[in-house]
Formats: sequence, C-alpha cells, structure tokens
Amino acid sequence: MYYVYFIQSINHSKRHYVGLTTDLKRRMTDHNSGLSIHTNKFRPWKIISYIAFVDRSKAEKFEIYLKTASGKAFARKRF
Repeated sequence: MYYVYFIQSINHSKRHYVGLTTDLKRRMTDHNSGLSIHTNKFRPWKIISYIAFVDRSKAEKFEIYLKTASGKAFARKRF
C-alpha cells in the first residue's frame, strides 16, 4: 500500500506537511526524530489524516495535488 499522509506540528499548529510512503509508522518516526530536513525544525508531529492507495501512480498524483494551492485549500477545509 502507498500512503499519502497529512501531518501537523504539535508545537507550531500552523505548520503542516504532506508526504508519501509505504511505511507510515517508520516515516513518522523519521519525522519525529529529525531525519527529514523538511520537517525537523517543527517537530514533534502528529498525523492528521492519511489515505491508502493500491496504485502508486494515483498516490503520487494525489500527493502532488495536495501540494498545489487548490490542494492546500482542500486540505484546510477537509482535514
């Protein structure tokens, strides 16, 4: 399975991050231990939502969409 996930910083609630992984538990450990350069300044993180996909291509397209202006607006409204 491919997971598109949406996380929020616990200490900086306006900070969010969208990512894609096949191992959500390990990826959250990476984010919270500072291994990701994109998220290490705002840790710790919590999962807000995730969506599982069987098809990698669809997961990648959804992740890319969530990183666009309209995708960010969608995420703010829905998550």
